[in-house]
Amino acid sequence: MAAPTRSAMRILSPRIHSTRQTTPSPITHQIRRLSSRYSNPAKRGFAAAPAQSPSFLGSASENAGEGSEQLRDPHKAWEAKRQYHLGRMRFAGMGLLLSIAGLALVISNIDLDSLEQAEQKRKSGQQMDAPDDANAQFQGKEVHVIGAGDGKRIVAQGAGADIELVETGTSSVPHFPKTIFLPTDPNSKSAVAAQPNSPGNPGNIDNQEEYTLVGLGIRTVMWIQVYVVGFYIRSKDISTLQEKLIHYVNPIASTLVPAEKEDLRKKLVDPAASREIWTQLMEVPGIKTAWRVSPTRNTDFSHLRDGFVTGIQKRTQEAKQLAGSAGPSEYDAEDFGKSIQDFKGIFAGGKAPKGSILIMARDREGGLDVLYEPKPEEGKRKEMEVLGRVEDERISRLIWLGYLGGEKVSSEAARKGVVEGCVEFAGRPIGSAETMVA
Repeated sequence: MAAPTRSAMRILSPRIHSTRQTTPSPITHQIRRLSSRYSNPAKRGFAAAPAQSPSFLGSASENAGEGSEQLRDPHKAWEAKRQYHLGRMRFAGMGLLLSIAGLALVISNIDLDSLEQAEQKRKSGQQMDAPDDANAQFQGKEVHVIGAGDGKRIVAQGAGADIELVETGTSSVPHFPKTIFLPTDPNSKSAVAAQPNSPGNPGNIDNQEEYTLVGLGIRTVMWIQVYVVGFYIRSKDISTLQEKLIHYVNPIASTLVPAEKEDLRKKLVDPAASREIWTQLMEVPGIKTAWRVSPTRNTDFSHLRDGFVTGIQKRTQEAKQLAGSAGPSEYDAEDFGKSIQDFKGIFAGGKAPKGSILIMARDREGGLDVLYEPKPEEGKRKEMEVLGRVEDERISRLIWLGYLGGEKVSSEAARKGVVEGCVEFAGRPIGSAETMVA
């Protein structure tokens, strides 16, 4: 039995061995391979980029927790998207409004008169680049330039006496006269503003007074030119102006040396010192001065009035702040409010086209006279008319300070022009400037 048993075991042993080491099926082998590949991070062949939330939900890297919460909450995601698009709409709406406002501003500042003249020149066959100086006129007189450089003179020549001019710096109102003639009593029916011995005032110079230009400048709102404004003083009062300016810097001098002139220049632009100097110069009874205003674009009396009233209000508030708690000021009185209303009533409607002239004259007692000369037609000067008068000297004083004294003035260019004129007067011996004008 032993031999057959051993032979049988030899036959069966390979089969038993094969059953113990069963070869895995192809499917099982594939599962094992994939499992070993992805279950071990070190064996991965690539690094997957983290998923990011949409742009309207913000960066997932900056606020992953909040982004995940928003993604889990559809309502929050929808609200965030809604806010994003609302912001875009608001931004686009603001851009549209600014574009419309800019277009309206450009259209409102187009000089229609210049366009019409250019169109007429084109139709008549004239060259568009022809110089305007060849046909320039001032109050119906042709303008001629004599000489060159600093010594050149600009003169309007024609019927009557010649008029010496100065350049303003704008082509809309290119020239201002060095001297003007204003009526001694504007409320008199016989008072006219024509130059003495001219056709409008033949042989009569008793009701005329000569005023000399001190300085001028352009009044601008943002970058828009509104009008040219010039400050004039009665020629008889120039010596008084010289004396007060010189003695403010040096009480014993008769003229100022260069260092003192620079000191005066600084004081006239300093907010506190300029306010003090011009307040002293406008003490009543005092000197006679005037502002000559010529619009550079078509406007009306209401716009001019609003600008003057704004200047009055600024200087009124400034004076009250300087007074502090010292009690009611002179501008809190009821009669001052009535004077402002009277001043507003002077500008009761009406147009002020480009090239017309508005004059505000302050007499020795501080009374304010407002005169208006319409724009000349076909080179013919029109007669000046009196618009009204305000007796309260506080009104003219505040308007004058609005241009000359304090921190922010209505026209910084005009103040600088007046300052240079005052420094020039103070640099001459007292009385000499008045002789030169005469």
